[in-house]
Amino acid sequence: MKRIAFLLALSVLLLAGCKDTDVLGSMVGSVASVAGVPGSEYAGSVSRSAVAVAKSAEDFTPQQEYYIGRAVGAVLLEKYRVYPDEQTNSYVNLVGQSLALYSDQPRTYGGYRFLILDSNEINAFAAPGGLIFVTRGMLRCCPDEDALAAVLAHEISHVTEKHALRSIKTSRITEAFGVIGSEAAGHFAPAEVSTLTDLLGESVGDIMQTMVVNGYSRAYEREADAGAVRILTKVGYSPDGLTRMLRIMDQRLTPGGSDFAATHPDPQDRIADVAPLMSKTVVPVAPEARKARFELAMQGI
Repeated sequence: MKRIAFLLALSVLLLAGCKDTDVLGSMVGSVASVAGVPGSEYAGSVSRSAVAVAKSAEDFTPQQEYYIGRAVGAVLLEKYRVYPDEQTNSYVNLVGQSLALYSDQPRTYGGYRFLILDSNEINAFAAPGGLIFVTRGMLRCCPDEDALAAVLAHEISHVTEKHALRSIKTSRITEAFGVIGSEAAGHFAPAEVSTLTDLLGESVGDIMQTMVVNGYSRAYEREADAGAVRILTKVGYSPDGLTRMLRIMDQRLTPGGSDFAATHPDPQDRIADVAPLMSKTVVPVAPEARKARFELAMQGI
């Protein structure tokens, strides 16, 4: 919990947009003290990533998005355990990184990272900045690599469209900048740091509420599916992997459950939304090597 608090406080400093790297570096020590963790390991990184003030909730800099995403990921990993199989995680990262290169945002400040969650839930999450999580339950729904690629491409599209950041209530950002504006940069007292950390913590809560409880709107899911089709087509995967995946999930999801069924539109609705895009794509034949590596990686799932 202390490390999460520090990540939140660190994000606050980046939101403040202090341009003086020496001042910002000194502020890190103060924040680390408030959060109760060592600040030395982050000081150099923070100094290098000092940026100008963000103008709105949709104008986060890459550095700000990265630290907010790290905080979201830390909270998510308090809810789920990491699946420890290194080989399968490496495989999912290989597929994910290949897809990300053909997305609308090939690189993020901290880079894309893909991680398997040790859960039977059928679900996947995308935190700001490119942290993408997929459960074992979701992987078990994948009949082949094209379907897995569809899941990952969908989550990558959530990142590039900044859907998670858009779920933050504007009032929180407005209040945060009000506090920032009332204090000279570099002179935050512990009380101000605490207030800003609380506000950003609530912003992370907004994202978690959307990702894990409420889900995105059908419009956002439609955008992510359309983005997935574009990525899959560019890389050479069959976009039909998306519709096949949705059909399998439609059969396996429990109505009223707390997983994907509760946080996403009905799979049949999504299939209908994406159908016009599918009619314009060519379905390639998957190479045998692709089939073999998928089967090998999924043996323990």
